[in-house]
Amino acid sequence: MSDLAVFITVAEQGSFVGAGRSLGVSASAVGKRVSRLEAELGARLLQRSTRALALTAEGETVLSRGRRMLEEAAAMRAELERAGSLPEGVLRLSLPPIGGVMMAELGAFQLRYPEVSLELDYSERNVDIIEEGFDAAIRVGAGDDGKLRSLALPGFRRLIVAAPDYLARHGRPTSAAQLAGHQLIHYRSPNSGKLEAWPLVEADLPRALVCNSVHARLEFALQGQGIACLPDVSIRRELDDGSLRPLLNSENGELVALRLLWPSSRGLSARMAVFMDFMRQAAQERRHG
Repeated sequence: MSDLAVFITVAEQGSFVGAGRSLGVSASAVGKRVSRLEAELGARLLQRSTRALALTAEGETVLSRGRRMLEEAAAMRAELERAGSLPEGVLRLSLPPIGGVMMAELGAFQLRYPEVSLELDYSERNVDIIEEGFDAAIRVGAGDDGKLRSLALPGFRRLIVAAPDYLARHGRPTSAAQLAGHQLIHYRSPNSGKLEAWPLVEADLPRALVCNSVHARLEFALQGQGIACLPDVSIRRELDDGSLRPLLNSENGELVALRLLWPSSRGLSARMAVFMDFMRQAAQERRHG
């Protein structure tokens, strides 16, 4: 491309000397660059004489198309520079299929940066961030590895809950051991095929219903079908209005870790850079709030 730019300057100036003066190099250096371009293209671009230069038919073609190529390259460079400095474009994120996880923060980010379009993929599958073209992923209990960097996010608790109607009909368990006498709604991981363990409970528990959806377990619990173990971020409204009641002091249970992961080898785009700063600040405010 640089040799092409030199050739175009020669054609516009009408001489090696004029092109050299315009480019700040010697006429002989200009001649060498044009000769190299001719050799690479396998065509003579200029007819040389002691008094003037003239374009060959091939030279006319290269001049016309070369100008468009350089203009396109300049436009591409300008677009990439803008993309590297302005927070805009699509930000692809992979998230766990847990309603409410970082939902407030993502909504606030969208309001602050309306030029950034969020594309959210909810799946329990650990996507290959690099190979599948994601900018980042939010994962449960995930650490980082050699290819990924990470930022700790505010975690959540898994609460043992039931609807007042169920408790009125079946009684309120006062110990983990008493759960064995109740109808329990379980979660089975579609990845591992294993049932999710409940906090405060080490023994095997009976299974009244098993599914792989947070939403379905929430709906069955609200119907009074049984006791469920659900992320607190997914049931804040139900806890606030009393349609679900926490049991066995599980609201004081252990936090489940959340981490934001992104490729360590990839330079941050402007949109990813502002997203990182926003999430880091949001995490700090959540911890100290």
